[in-house]
Amino acid sequence: MESLIIRKATAADVPRLTEIYNYYIVNTSIAFDTEPMTEEDYQPWFDRYSESGPYRLLMAESGGKVIGSAGSRQYRDHPAFIETVEFGIYLHPDARGKGIGKKLYGALFDAIKNEKVHLVVAGVALPNPASVALHKSVGFTEVGVFNQYAQKNGQYISSMWFQKRV
Repeated sequence: MESLIIRKATAADVPRLTEIYNYYIVNTSIAFDTEPMTEEDYQPWFDRYSESGPYRLLMAESGGKVIGSAGSRQYRDHPAFIETVEFGIYLHPDARGKGIGKKLYGALFDAIKNEKVHLVVAGVALPNPASVALHKSVGFTEVGVFNQYAQKNGQYISSMWFQKRV
């Protein structure tokens, strides 16, 4: 693999982000959306991120092409959760298993280290042993499983939830 660049997301990344996310919508139960998204559908999600503050979106790029993203977003909109953020990550299928997720998460933790964030949470749709391993490898601890709490394509989906104090 060519050298890896991790950088802040820009609006020009939305087409590639949409493409990567749509792979997971169509081919897996990892993404809970049920229909592929257009760039216009995806834009409001992208707009929730900022270049500063606790809600960041970072890109992994190799050979001039975006191969993944990791973001920290608002966990819930209640004021009591103001110091809790939720992490999420999506990699192009060809980029999985190469340590890119760990590098993205490391950079994301660095990006928010001076923000008023007390706890990071992350949910992993099951089964997904690679994502479970990734979260454990960067210091998340398992807090529990929501069993069969979502439904997609006629199947119930469970998610393992993680947390990490920062």
